[in-house]
Amino acid sequence: MRDFRDAKLMAKSLREALAERKVDLTHGQALELVAAQFGYDGWNVFAARIAAAEPQQAKPDEVPIQPAIPIFRIFSVDKAMEFYRGFLGFNVDWEHSFGENFPLYCQISRSGMLMHLSEHSGDASPGARVFVPMRGIRAFHAELTGKNYAYMRPGLKQADWGLEVTVTDPFSNRITFCEREIKQG
Repeated sequence: MRDFRDAKLMAKSLREALAERKVDLTHGQALELVAAQFGYDGWNVFAARIAAAEPQQAKPDEVPIQPAIPIFRIFSVDKAMEFYRGFLGFNVDWEHSFGENFPLYCQISRSGMLMHLSEHSGDASPGARVFVPMRGIRAFHAELTGKNYAYMRPGLKQADWGLEVTVTDPFSNRITFCEREIKQG
């Protein structure tokens, strides 16, 4: 399945398909149409979005660093799973415990975002916060509010830098999901 990073290829395919139907379109016009299909006002704005999403290549003398993985302290596996799996829609990638009746340490993920949850007392402080850039925040907000989770009804808030949805887990850890807005002008 193609995504926004395939925009130039999509524009070329569109132009070729229309040419077969005797509709002439310049490459620039095809790019503008593809940008509009993704909800952008023009190709230049869309191209900037594509460039921002591309992974940055490390210089030869730099050590490549990957995104950080936040660790949240939890006190109940059942409450954590109800919140992270049931409400937020994360998957459990793996779990580790040194034995029966020992604290759990696990990794959860959704759409490429990774988090670690830990029952170990030294592995983070309750009440931490993480900021998560994302796309499609309106759909994500609708998904969350549609679940009728008994303990939270997150709002959609306009901030200077974009739209935000903040959730708080049962252990006072906060996640702020944000769709940053590209300012035109």
